[in-house]
Amino acid sequence: MSGEFLGYFENSVHKQRVIVPASFKKKFADEAVRSVVVTLGPNDTIAIYPLDSWKDTLLRLKAGDDKARQLRTQLIDFAMTEQELEGPGRIRIHEQLLADAGITDSVIIKGEGHYISLWNPQIFNQIRSSKRDLHRQKFTSEDYQQ
Repeated sequence: MSGEFLGYFENSVHKQRVIVPASFKKKFADEAVRSVVVTLGPNDTIAIYPLDSWKDTLLRLKAGDDKARQLRTQLIDFAMTEQELEGPGRIRIHEQLLADAGITDSVIIKGEGHYISLWNPQIFNQIRSSKRDLHRQKFTSEDYQQ
């Protein structure tokens, strides 16, 4: 299965297209066939699922509780048509999803484990800064020694 997508990159948005970083493309399983499904993500983001991860996620959510089944319905409702990566790994993002996430000419591309998220850079940096401050308060070097 595709993943483990970790890390983040900043890139530009050109003609509603975003280039998937090479380190993420290497994580696509053969079963994904360079195909993705793009849908609405959490926290004003856009979620990009390699095709194999998409199918697995839908199966897991279908077998889950009521909230999981509702999320499955929402993911499907907001999903774009399945698409193959273009050329060096470009993905077309529907203008409505870009508007929903507040993404214009620049984007943060973040690994989320089994999927990839697209963030408005300002929102990403605000949330990251807040999480960093909480991290500094909660964890010490002793915690890292475990």
